[in-house]
Amino acid sequence: MKISSYLFVILMAWVIAQGMKYVIAVVRDRNLNNLRQLYVSGNMPSAHSCTTVSLATLVGLHDGFDSAIFALSALFAAIVMYDAVMVRRSVGEQGAAIRQLIHNSSVNKSIRLPRAAKGHTPLEVLAGATLGVVIGVVVFFATT
Repeated sequence: MKISSYLFVILMAWVIAQGMKYVIAVVRDRNLNNLRQLYVSGNMPSAHSCTTVSLATLVGLHDGFDSAIFALSALFAAIVMYDAVMVRRSVGEQGAAIRQLIHNSSVNKSIRLPRAAKGHTPLEVLAGATLGVVIGVVVFFATT
């Protein structure tokens, strides 16, 4: 297996996960103008979880699930998924609350408020991780 397979699985996982976000948003909203879903964080499925788990899966299948590099990639994936649910989600909820407070206050309404980036629900992370396993397995068998 070439080093490019590792980079390829990351790219494929990101493109597929972000593409799925767009499709889900189009179906949900019945509107094709959801192009932001192709690059924003948050929503279903978690692209961060998908990319890190796809890499860990490919590393495990290629180098062994008892290898040091698999342990490192699995730890990396676990940290990313924990962060998406616990830290980024909390920060996003706080950001939305701050935006609402500013909106309800007497502060100048012409101020452009920054986007409140949101994290993920556990289901969004699980969906991204599951998709990542599938993509990792497919890439492994397609490149060996």
